[in-house]
Order: sequence, then C-alpha cells, then structure tokens
Amino acid sequence: MKLIRFGEPGRELPGLLMEDETRLDVSAFVRDYDEAFFAEGGLLRLSQWLKRNAAAAPRVAPSVRLGSPISRPSKIVCIGLNFRDHAKESKMEIPKEPVIFFKASSALAGPNDDLIMPKNAHKVDWEVELVVVMGKKCSYIEREEALEYVAGYALHNDYSEREFQLERAGQWVKGKSADTFAPLGPFMATCDEIRDTGHLGMWLRVNGVSRQRSSTSEMIFDVSTLVSYVSQFMTLLPGDILSTGTPAGVALGMKPPQYLKAGDVVEMGIDQLGESRQTVVAWQPSASETVSASPAR
Repeated sequence: MKLIRFGEPGRELPGLLMEDETRLDVSAFVRDYDEAFFAEGGLLRLSQWLKRNAAAAPRVAPSVRLGSPISRPSKIVCIGLNFRDHAKESKMEIPKEPVIFFKASSALAGPNDDLIMPKNAHKVDWEVELVVVMGKKCSYIEREEALEYVAGYALHNDYSEREFQLERAGQWVKGKSADTFAPLGPFMATCDEIRDTGHLGMWLRVNGVSRQRSSTSEMIFDVSTLVSYVSQFMTLLPGDILSTGTPAGVALGMKPPQYLKAGDVVEMGIDQLGESRQTVVAWQPSASETVSASPAR
C-alpha cells in the first residue's frame, strides 16, 4: 500500500494512493497515520478493509494538497555522512559507526510545500534521502530482525542551514529543524512495495540542473544496520522516522558553494517512492510578529 495524507496544513486526512494513481479517502476507517495507528496493527487492518471497500471509498481530486504521509512522530532521527560518495566529496573519513543527529518533528511538511528560508539564513542546502518509518516499538534489536519492525519507506529532503549547523557552536539540530525543512512523501510505501532498499536510484535537481544522482548502493550502513544501531541508544516508537543520509552533490561540497535562494525550485525522487518539488521562498514575519513589532501609538 501507499499511504498519503491530504488536505490543508494541520487538517490532513488519511488516504491511499492506488496503482492507477487514484487517491482514496480512508478517513471513515482510519483516524490518522500516527503512533497509535502503527502500534495497533493499523496496516493489516487497513489492508483488510481495502479489499472490501476500495470500490466504494470516496475519491480525492488530484488537485488536493498532499501533506506528510506520516503524522508528526515522536522523533526524527537522522544519519550523517552515510554515503561513500558524500564522504569523499566532503573529504572526510568513512565513519566507523553511524553518525546520529536529530531533526525537530515540527520541521515536517508536505512533499510539494514551499521551502521557507529561516530568518537570517544564508546557507540553505538540499539533501535527498531515503526515510524508514518504524512500525513497532523496539529497543536493543539485532540487525537480522530489524526489518520486522519497519512499516515502510518514503522520500525525504533533509534541508540544512549550514551556517546554523556548522558555524553557530552547537549540535547539528540547529541547522536542520526550521519549519518546512523536512518535506516528506508524496507517500509512504509499505515494505511489500519495496523489496530491496539497497539499490534504489536517487536524484535531485535545482532549477532543472542535476545536483545529486546516486543510489542507495552507496550507503555505508544499510537500513537493517541503521535500525539496529539506533535501537541500541534509544527506544524507537511506531511512526518514528529514520532518515538514512544523502549522496554526493550538496551545495556545501561545490566550489564555491551555491546555496539556495528565494525563487529556486528543488525537485527530487527515489525509485519506487515518487517525486517531490519545493519552491524556495523568503522568510516573512507572521501577522502577530508584525503587529508586536509596530511602534506604540
């Protein structure tokens, strides 16, 4: 199955993307694709429901906005420097163990939402990545059993503000967590849709120019290894997101770096996981911030 969420930001409803690209509204059966859904065997129950009700389920127009296919999880765990070509590009040694950092779950956005540059940002970068969505609670699991705890996979752009990340004295999370910095989707594909995560083509373009083109075969640590490794340090909950790293071709590695600016268009895709597109827009203060900043009369 291919899980989608559709509708206005903050008011998304659960749906399914069918093989013929038809979108089904399944909100009469499922409240949301969240921790409770996965923990309570929601994927199996939804599959059974679909066999009986697909023909009668309401259709969703193609023009309706897609949100993140997963409701806000307890955490977004990311892996840094996990591609051989990216390590070479960065002139860094191959890590002996996975590099773990976090991304705020409030950064989640729809796959085609605008990318809003943070206030005072100057070095916004792109990173096409494969995401693993956890299906069961787990801790201290072995590599051989890791995939039993996975619900599915999705396309992710791990946007970064490199000045915040590398030049502002602190952990990477500061450069990774701005609103809209984690567009996810267009859908989450269940494990039966993606039999082999080790040979998926990945690509990203900026304003039509190819910037990243690689494959998950370049990953230093594969999906099973990463799930097992992260579970040694924290409990992974159903619906949690694990982003597995990016290949070569990021702006930081260019000479000179060519960071994003307002008006740029970023497009990307991963084999079997669809495509997404974000337009970069400049940060603007909210109405409440504008009012509070106005001089008193």
